[in-house]
Amino acid sequence: MSDKHYNVLFICTGNSARSIIAEAVLNTLGGDRFHAYSAGSHPRGGVHPMTLEVLKEQGCNTEGLRSKSWDEFAAPDAPALDMVFTVCDKAAGEICPVWPGQPITAHWGFPDPAAVEGDAAAQRRAFATSAFEITNRLRQLMSLPIGTLDRISLQNELRAMGARKA
Repeated sequence: MSDKHYNVLFICTGNSARSIIAEAVLNTLGGDRFHAYSAGSHPRGGVHPMTLEVLKEQGCNTEGLRSKSWDEFAAPDAPALDMVFTVCDKAAGEICPVWPGQPITAHWGFPDPAAVEGDAAAQRRAFATSAFEITNRLRQLMSLPIGTLDRISLQNELRAMGARKA
């Protein structure tokens, strides 16, 4: 893979929090080098309101973010994907569609902030923590010399990043 524009898909079951955060953050920080998308195996149909709040506070553009099915990215007219990351353990265990472009895949599991129970402050902390951890992982991705790594080395590095704590 040479230095070029990389299409990256983030998958989570509901596509309402973690995958949406990853999409928005990478599109904000990735410049012309990355274009991020997100999808869910069983999309909830809406983005969690706290996801949008946290992203806006981070200075991310939230316009156009929506909960969508991963089927959109397996269609013949879908963008060719370079990388696909599952960001929740449940989605990692599901059988994924065949992605156009034979992308590199890796699992980067993060706790689900939408599953946190308690008062609004506890839920808010969970979303902020998720955004912080996902942003740190994406900064690691952006710092990789992707164009100088062969496919196997890059896949191994991306998978190792998922095994490390963000």
